[in-house]
Amino acid sequence: MTLEPLLAHIREAEGYSATPYRCPAGKLTIGYGTNIEWLDREEAEWLLRHRLEKAVAEVHRRWPWADRLTEARRSALYDMAYNMGVPGLSNFRKMLAALEVGDYQTAAAEAKDSRWYRQVGRRAVRLVSMIGEG
Repeated sequence: MTLEPLLAHIREAEGYSATPYRCPAGKLTIGYGTNIEWLDREEAEWLLRHRLEKAVAEVHRRWPWADRLTEARRSALYDMAYNMGVPGLSNFRKMLAALEVGDYQTAAAEAKDSRWYRQVGRRAVRLVSMIGEG
């Protein structure tokens, strides 16, 4: 059995929403009628992997020099891209410029001097350490 006709039907019936909304039953919903109140661990793991893979690919597309970073520094960049999205990461222009030329202390200082650092807490402390120390 092919699911394509059923998928097309559900897409049309549900419609698509990139932002969460309340369905008629009052459940928090996103995408094509996906009730996120029922999200199980397996689905959450799939989303984590899928979104991280997309973030990693986009980091390398935008900043090919990231290949030259140590694994720890690349991981910090990937984590930041996952956490705030690549568009959010791209706002860290001074940090990214310092990483590109290998000025890791400046890169760490730039990451630390941000609203993101103040909002994220221990995670940011760890990532800044990874950037600075490699």
